[in-house]
Amino acid sequence: MDTEAQIDPTDSTSPLLNRRGFVSLGAGAALTIGNAAAAAAQTEGFGKPHPPIVAEDDPAIIVAHPQLTPSAGGPIGAYAATPRTVTRLTPGVVVIQAIWGVDAQLRDTVRRYAKAGFIAVAPMLYGRLNPASGDETTEMTPFRALAGQMYTQGFVQGDIIAAHDWIHTQAHDASIGITGFCMGGGIVLQSIIDSKGFAAASMFYGNVRPGTDTKAPTTASTFDYTSRITTPLLGSFGARDTSIKAEDVTAMFARLTAPHAVKIYDEAGHAFFDDTRPSYVPSAAADAWTRTLAWFHQYLA
Repeated sequence: MDTEAQIDPTDSTSPLLNRRGFVSLGAGAALTIGNAAAAAAQTEGFGKPHPPIVAEDDPAIIVAHPQLTPSAGGPIGAYAATPRTVTRLTPGVVVIQAIWGVDAQLRDTVRRYAKAGFIAVAPMLYGRLNPASGDETTEMTPFRALAGQMYTQGFVQGDIIAAHDWIHTQAHDASIGITGFCMGGGIVLQSIIDSKGFAAASMFYGNVRPGTDTKAPTTASTFDYTSRITTPLLGSFGARDTSIKAEDVTAMFARLTAPHAVKIYDEAGHAFFDDTRPSYVPSAAADAWTRTLAWFHQYLA
């Protein structure tokens, strides 16, 4: 089973608060950050299921449920949203699910991208497995099993390519980025190794040691794969995350030669962006969202 499938987002945050302040590293690390007002606006009623930030009937967007046609494995569904007006150059973002699947929070994130001016699509990577809904659930066991089956099937990268290609059916000359959370953050990293398929990437608390045990000691070759990445990469992590070590994140980003920037938020643990669950940290979520939009506007414009 892939290491991303073993991460439990309900039990990956240390109660001990590290007082260092966030780590900021890399070319482009001085991107505009969110302010206290933006964080406060994302606080009330969050940390549990809540009404969406961007509703499906928001007049600025159009929601769709396209069928994707990967080269192998058969069609899968997807959840997509586009700005009301799209041109051939409207940029796009492929949004990769956390272990909970394309749940309410991820669908809301897709719509938030659309309202920010991007064509956004989340491929349903569990689509061939008859999954239960991840909405309003905290029981990890069935989703860990789904993730393991998904990796065993071996269709993940083909499904992501199909989502990428679907964006080009909406905007033929679009520049396309990729983002993902938790398991999806690790998939983002794997998707840009030895690939120029995406113009930019943003990973949230994803595994930075693909194919290795995150608890094993690092070696001289642990991060050699970074030399095979040419895609501009933004990272957002939590210092209190016990599943992804801050020192690994720092070491990996320091090895990148492609444009990159990373923040490790002192106040946050794993899954800090998921505003429907107790792991949510509004200050880190607001800042990471602002940085990600700035990153994609910079590299997908």
